[in-house]
This record gives sequence, C-alpha cells and structure tokens, in this order.
Amino acid sequence: MASYVILYRMTPEGARSLRDTVKRAGQIRQQNARRGFKIRDVFWTQGPYDMIAVVDAPSEEAMMGAMLNIVGAGNVTSTTMRAFDATEMSRILAQTPATEESPAPASASKASNGRRAKRR
Repeated sequence: MASYVILYRMTPEGARSLRDTVKRAGQIRQQNARRGFKIRDVFWTQGPYDMIAVVDAPSEEAMMGAMLNIVGAGNVTSTTMRAFDATEMSRILAQTPATEESPAPASASKASNGRRAKRR
C-alpha cells in the first residue's frame, strides 16, 4: 500500500464545530478502514497546520476519493503528500542513474574556512 502524510487546516466551519473534531476523525477512520485504508495515526498540532494524518491507502484512486470526501464535508482543507519508507526509497534510488559527485558549493567551503580561522 502507498503511504501518505496529510496536513489539514480547519476551515471556519470546522473551527465552529471544533469540539467534534475527535469524534469526526474517529468516524472517518472507521469509514476508511472499511474501504481498505490503514490510518496509522492522527495528530492535532500547533503551528500552521491543525492536524496531521499518516495513512496507508490501497491505491492512488482510493486516496483521491477519500480526500474528496473529507474536504467536501467542509471542515478542513488539506495538503496530501506521498511518503516513501526506507525500502521504497532504496528501490527508487536503485533505478536512478548515478551522477558524478559535484564539489561542495563555494559558500559552504568559505563558511567552514571562516569557522576554522576563528578557532585558532
């Protein structure tokens, strides 16, 4: 299954019914579980996003459908990002042509030279 990280922001409507957010998340978790999703976890957060979910979806189409349902309810807006674990990333890297290593940017070497000079 493909993994996703979803960042949510409350809409004004969602903020008005904030006290129901845990209940709504539980209902959505149950609905999506019946559709073959695995909701790894949901977190309520401080900062620019109000909630984060980590989800395994049976397909991209299923994920898109689930997000349309969630956002369509009007309580949140979302940003969905495909996430790759270490095994998946290793397979991706194995398929990526190797590139020659490029030297460190000039600004990086100047910064390290400056640090060395200060330590003397």
